[in-house]
Amino acid sequence: MAFSVGDIDETQAPLLDHLIELRTRLLRCVYALAVGFAISFYFADEIFGFLVKPLTAAFPAGEGRLIYTKLYEAFFVELKVALFAAFFLAFPIIANQMWAFVAPGLYAKEKRAFLPFLLATPVLFTSGAALAFFVFMSTAFRFFLTFEGNKGGLTLEALPGTGDYLSLVMQFILAFGISFLLPVLLLLLNRAGIVSRAQLVSARRYVIVGMAILAAVVTPPDVVSQLLLLIPLMLLFEGALVVMWFSERKDAEIAADEALEDVVEDGAA
Repeated sequence: MAFSVGDIDETQAPLLDHLIELRTRLLRCVYALAVGFAISFYFADEIFGFLVKPLTAAFPAGEGRLIYTKLYEAFFVELKVALFAAFFLAFPIIANQMWAFVAPGLYAKEKRAFLPFLLATPVLFTSGAALAFFVFMSTAFRFFLTFEGNKGGLTLEALPGTGDYLSLVMQFILAFGISFLLPVLLLLLNRAGIVSRAQLVSARRYVIVGMAILAAVVTPPDVVSQLLLLIPLMLLFEGALVVMWFSERKDAEIAADEALEDVVEDGAA
């Protein structure tokens, strides 16, 4: 089915107008990030207190400690916490500005196809981050703390630094969140015609091996932690295949209806 002229926005601004609009939307994103940073920095202590809960749960009651070995380390940790939280606060505005800039250049059909991916991205990322924070981290930290004890007559004790701990938490959250975007990536590739469902089904074993390698790299070297990431990734992959099946079936029905309409029109002519 060919696109109609009405699918394209009538406004075709010159290059300068596009650049001015891009500058305006980028400034709005920066302003949103700055406001989010100011709010997050004010509550940085509370946010960091929330982020250390998995570590607190991993330690025996009343025994956990966080230290900082540089005078400025705690201050820079609060800055990083504020910036990290500011991005999450500002993301709806940033995504809205990106969509408002890109959408006028898309066909109406492309907008309808792309919008679900835009909505699914924050949901899947948040789901992965929540799994990492509420389930995975406590398990991983308990594994790390098993190395405490007496080693060669000396006491080996975990004294995590605030900066190192924050970096580890951010690594886990980003790794799980980005990993959970696998269905979005696969479905976009499928809609673009780069890969088909049949190709992914035939390559399923290789995809699973790749996900297992990813889980082994991202997670601590114990089977439980690796399975906590691998199993959701496998379920998301299979879910993407199911969505592709429904999408391809719907496309086939639409193509069949259009072909029937063409036959009827040709017969009437």
